[in-house]
Amino acid sequence: MSCSPLTHKRWEAGPTLDGANFPDPSVILIAKSADFLSWTIIRNGDGSQRDALPELPSWVDATSPDTWAPDVVQLDDGSFVMYYAATTTEHPVHCVGAATSSKILGPYTPQTIPLVCPVSLGGAIDASGFEDNGQRYIVYKIDGNSIGHGGPCGNTIEPIVRTPLVLQPVASDGVTLQPRARVLLDNNGAADMGIIEAPSLTRSGDSWILYFSSGCFTTPNYTVSYATADSITGPYTRAKSPLFTTGDYNLTGPGGMSVFKDGKHMVFHGWHGNERTLYSAEVSTLDDQSPPINEQSTAGEKVTSSLFAMDALVGLLHTILH
Repeated sequence: MSCSPLTHKRWEAGPTLDGANFPDPSVILIAKSADFLSWTIIRNGDGSQRDALPELPSWVDATSPDTWAPDVVQLDDGSFVMYYAATTTEHPVHCVGAATSSKILGPYTPQTIPLVCPVSLGGAIDASGFEDNGQRYIVYKIDGNSIGHGGPCGNTIEPIVRTPLVLQPVASDGVTLQPRARVLLDNNGAADMGIIEAPSLTRSGDSWILYFSSGCFTTPNYTVSYATADSITGPYTRAKSPLFTTGDYNLTGPGGMSVFKDGKHMVFHGWHGNERTLYSAEVSTLDDQSPPINEQSTAGEKVTSSLFAMDALVGLLHTILH
């Protein structure tokens, strides 16, 4: 497999934005940053926090919407699409919805029906957008652990329910589904606590990197992991070890990574005391001749890392060599 190493990447994180439940807020709030490090909450004129999705579609249970994991992409015409997950009125599961706006700050107008809603499989969450050579996609998780048989996050008791990560082509408008959806990866049973989720795709040269989280986010076993492929549709080869996990760089339960369209800037969430808060990271690529650091071989892949930390700031250097 050919893949440019991800390295020289300075990763600095705070947390950069506090919040009692930053990734799954139930109200979709807005923050802005010029550098991915310093973040400011966007507020209304009266000082209240602005809601990016003030009007919910009729398919969402307005009494308990549980709007989760928003992701915004800009289309070629300059407009914006926001993907999100919310509970449905007819079934106690989440489905993926989409909303559009001419302005990045919204307000976003929701589509009248869910974008992806596999109710019998447990619903769907964690959609993120990706564009490759003019073709747009979303990648999302089928939320099988929502219909699991118990345990942390619902899926550690046999039989383990599938939680596949699915690649779905969409039209240039970002909301019209196209043939055909493909499963990219699934959980490894008890080793993943029955869960992989929060997929985010990026490309490095001729290879694709699928970031995802494994484990239950309420536990220290939550991780940021990755898999690589020579084609966007796979097959994806999962790295033997997570990219980072609890204990690395003073992090606890890191996960839910989202990568900006430049493939360089990323954000994720993790525990900070009793709150889940936002962290940010920066990744860059370099050529295959760069020397690895603290090399670990993993099934044809090499992951390298070094660390510096000062007070609440954390520095991270990872390299993925193939």
